[in-house]
Amino acid sequence: MDIQGYNMPEDLYYEENHFWVKQEGDLLVMGMDDFGQKMAGDIVYVQLPAEGKKLKLGKSFAKMESGKWLGKVPAPVNGVLEEINEDLELNPGLINEDCYGEGWIYKITPDDTSEINNLIHGEEAIEKWVLADIEKYKEEK
Repeated sequence: MDIQGYNMPEDLYYEENHFWVKQEGDLLVMGMDDFGQKMAGDIVYVQLPAEGKKLKLGKSFAKMESGKWLGKVPAPVNGVLEEINEDLELNPGLINEDCYGEGWIYKITPDDTSEINNLIHGEEAIEKWVLADIEKYKEEK
């Protein structure tokens, strides 16, 4: 779904810091959403923690950088970091080029898959959230 020029697929789940999550079998795939990558600008670095790292809901487990932004990546659920997108080590710009495809960042084995239901999901909720953030970031400029 397009919200003022931001591509925000309604079938995904979103963490409030603009990371998306989708379920693939027993795993959750996580990446940065279109709004987040456009606000950050060209991504130049993604910290790829060791696979097997224990994640705690809401706690930062990695960092990302662009030329104008340094951000922390919070865990969307409790679980274990199962796989990292090693292609990002050589080309972190994949996040800008294809944030919902080749630019995925992490795969997580959740302790409880129902935790994704606490994330932002559904057309109405996504639209309300993104429109509020568009206004919020306009005011900060």
